[in-house]
Amino acid sequence: MFWPLKLIILPTLLTITPVLAQTTAPAANASPPRPILPTRDPHAPGYVSGIELPDGTNAPSDKDGNFIIGPTHKPAAEMTHQNGVPQGDVYTLTMDSKDSKIYPGIARDPGTFGTADPNDPAKMIVSTSHPAPYTRRVSVYVPKQYVAGTEAPFIVGADGPDNALFVALDNLIAQKKVPVMVAISIGNGSGDAQGSERGLEYDTMSGRYAEFVESEVLPLVERQYHVKLTKNPDGRATMGGSSGGSCALIMAWYHPELYHRVLTYSGTYVNQQWPPNPDTPHGAWEFHESLIRNSPAKPLRIWMEVGDRDLLNPNTMHDNMHDWVQANENMARVLAEKGYHYQFVFARNGGHTDRAVKAQTLPEALEYLWRGYSGSSGSGQQMTRK
Repeated sequence: MFWPLKLIILPTLLTITPVLAQTTAPAANASPPRPILPTRDPHAPGYVSGIELPDGTNAPSDKDGNFIIGPTHKPAAEMTHQNGVPQGDVYTLTMDSKDSKIYPGIARDPGTFGTADPNDPAKMIVSTSHPAPYTRRVSVYVPKQYVAGTEAPFIVGADGPDNALFVALDNLIAQKKVPVMVAISIGNGSGDAQGSERGLEYDTMSGRYAEFVESEVLPLVERQYHVKLTKNPDGRATMGGSSGGSCALIMAWYHPELYHRVLTYSGTYVNQQWPPNPDTPHGAWEFHESLIRNSPAKPLRIWMEVGDRDLLNPNTMHDNMHDWVQANENMARVLAEKGYHYQFVFARNGGHTDRAVKAQTLPEALEYLWRGYSGSSGSGQQMTRK
């Protein structure tokens, strides 16, 4: 369930262990093999009604609602460098866990996973997680149009670095389709899912990760690269895929005074939080199960995507809260019910955080995301996006 953000797709690492005359015992609680995923019909009963678009086209960037794309996914022109378009500068720094007051580091033993709690199938028992150090890379994109000393809007992405995002921004900024913005693509602290540092950062239903970014990442970016990042939440966006996608929404949900714009691919709006939290016992599944419906609407604008072959029950829990397609469909329904500005894209012929789908849709997604923005641009000029 990796998705980078240079983002966007960190491939899941596969460890292959040779079997020697059947003498090597399998690791305890080893992660089970993933099943072949079914192809879901966007018009299936219980799914939201979506507008079927001509193959190869994207949803309009000025329209809310539900859209169905595919099965062909050709890269948008903005996903490649264009002649005459200024290319931003990309810098990379490394952060060490020993310097973090919020995330000192954990890891799950290699080759292990967890088991479903026999007394509560919605809980995962992980006995092999322990303190462990890590380092993370942070890539910072500064567009050529940025004027030093001016306040810039920005987007924070998970599972960095994300070169695709930086190329798209080069072109969209040049076309004046998005404001002159900084992009901060933050690597995760390693591992995946319950018991890992990545899982702790991305799947925890709290404001902790947003607070980490605010107190430990953004000040470092401003000091090292001499940029001034806006404090206006309308000029701040989050982005991610898989658990990085649910993290993007978690950041804005728990800290709407910091972020108003959210972009997710294959968002992990499922029951993956660990350790368990009695306030949100079903993890990010709670977003569409209760939180959004039962809370006053927040000032958020959300773009999200799911593939027809997205994940389904990839672990041992089988709690009926691990269907990524159903989770994202549920999200679209409750967002519509509460009157949110959102766009939901169902991608035919799309897998989990699908590279081809992202290459087709990311420019349109970014343009949609920044609709309605009226504020400072990193060029030193005011900008209004209708």
